Amino acid sequence: MDYLKFLHAGLAAWVKETAELCQPDKVELFDGEDASYGRLCALLIESGTFRKLSQELRPNSFLAESDPADTARVEERTFICSREKDEAGPTNNWVEPQTMKARMKSLFAGSMSGRTMYVVPYSMGPVGSSIARIGVELTDSAYVVVNMRAMTRTGLPVLKTLGKSGEFVRCLHSCGHSEKSRGKYDKTWPCDPERMAIVHFPEERMVWSYGSGYGGNALLNKKCFALRLASDRARDEVWLAEHMMIVGVTNPEEKRRYFAGAFPSACGKTNLAMLQSCLPGWKVETVGDDIAWMRFGGDGRLYAINAEAGFFGVAPYTSAKSNFNAMRCMDKDTIFTNVALTPQGDVWWEGIGWDAPEGTIGWDQGMAADGQAVPVLGQAKPLAHPNSRFTARASNCPSIDANWDNPTGVPISGIIFGGRRSTTVPLVYEARSWSHGVFVGSTLSSETTAAAAGQVGKLRRDPFAMLPFCGYNIGDYFAHWLSFGNMQGLQLPRIYQVNWFRKGEDGKFLWPGYSNNLRVLKWMFERCEGSAGGVDTPVGFMPSPGDIDTEGLGLSPEKLEKCLEIHKEDWMTEVALIRTFLLGLGDRVPNRLFKELAYLVERLGPR
Repeated sequence: MDYLKFLHAGLAAWVKETAELCQPDKVELFDGEDASYGRLCALLIESGTFRKLSQELRPNSFLAESDPADTARVEERTFICSREKDEAGPTNNWVEPQTMKARMKSLFAGSMSGRTMYVVPYSMGPVGSSIARIGVELTDSAYVVVNMRAMTRTGLPVLKTLGKSGEFVRCLHSCGHSEKSRGKYDKTWPCDPERMAIVHFPEERMVWSYGSGYGGNALLNKKCFALRLASDRARDEVWLAEHMMIVGVTNPEEKRRYFAGAFPSACGKTNLAMLQSCLPGWKVETVGDDIAWMRFGGDGRLYAINAEAGFFGVAPYTSAKSNFNAMRCMDKDTIFTNVALTPQGDVWWEGIGWDAPEGTIGWDQGMAADGQAVPVLGQAKPLAHPNSRFTARASNCPSIDANWDNPTGVPISGIIFGGRRSTTVPLVYEARSWSHGVFVGSTLSSETTAAAAGQVGKLRRDPFAMLPFCGYNIGDYFAHWLSFGNMQGLQLPRIYQVNWFRKGEDGKFLWPGYSNNLRVLKWMFERCEGSAGGVDTPVGFMPSPGDIDTEGLGLSPEKLEKCLEIHKEDWMTEVALIRTFLLGLGDRVPNRLFKELAYLVERLGPR
């Protein structure tokens, strides 16, 4: 700790203050080195949190099993504690900051007793980038530390960049101590789900999280910092912190364009970010799969960085067919959580592409006292949790773009919004203007998924895929996006809506999806180049069936037409739903969005 104190007095003082509150047995600075990572993985194996997978099948990879009560984001336990309630807005839970601090301090008092408090400095974005920002997480979970090491740039290089007086985001996390015994999980997965809380103090650039050890509840670099706090900061500093993937597309003439895309969970965002090309001469490369921080440069173009350094992806239904590159990311150096374990010491999940070997153990079927897997017969429920995850470094991705770590970022030509809709929304259309595009993003909708606790399959509006992640009033967030349309000298990206999930009368998907989504990206690319046609429709500019490259696809013209159909009655129903949604967000929703809604009604024409 002497080195830490020497480098940054404010950080050292915060560490000391937190240690006095949480009472860890010791405090340890995580330097980010391989040796430190390996030592923590060994400790996790010793405690029963990690199980080492077959070195022949998955070198340097591990499987963790969480407490069944701690498997996903819990939005009702997540709070934005801004000084004024209106700043948090209608989509966030709010408690007065001092009241919440008193409540949280009572939970943190002694919460790290018997454990080590790890100090984890990390950079969101390439170290030293003008778009990047630094955070420090204090946590009593070695599981969190090793995941953060895969997800971010961690350790001493970050501290050196921070210097003696630099600004950093303070992230405090404790798994806590449950008031009642949780059986084997008391040792392998400590948590306190009954008192769980994830709390953001945006004006102080601070996050406190207690009671959960899972995902974005505990990896505070991810949704908490990268989106909730960063979106508020981006508003103040005139940039964008978004829940978006970034992908590079190169045509046969070696012209490259980059696209950012926002998709709610289970809508194909990671698959699109790691897409394999299905078209001769076309190349697709990955910049990031989840978080994009974007700022307009001096040349007027929008530049984006991947704020992360790894992937925290949903495992179920990831396969060589749906996402070949993601599967290759997991070949080695991967942390799996809540997937099934095969007798061969490998992992398995629903939709992986092959049947589970006999004797495969479900994620929550337990371990014997000696740590050996307990076989379960007659398994009816999924063997892998629907929100089970893999954590892998971006550098392991075979499709990684050469500029993925460029501190300047990559120039964005187009922004894509996509949801999971079985009806109404066509395969693709282009917004008419920036404000129309903001309207499209603000009214994005999709079916709910297992990434958030609660009802699965219910349609909900998820504006910009940011509903759980916008750190301030959502109406002001819309206004922030609209404001760029009024600035002079900006080369605004085109905006698109896609829907890979439209179904026919037989209930089957009309569009084949997966690698064939490049055919839609190709149309967008060529629209940006000015070489592709677009049909003027009530919802926006759409390709005619002949504008989509279907060579070798085997898709009938009739089915492609159905992918692109606009049904007026469906859209009038959609208009009513959108109006109700926007009105429900309060009086800070910009009037411009209601004007765009009125334009849509006008274009649809009389009933």
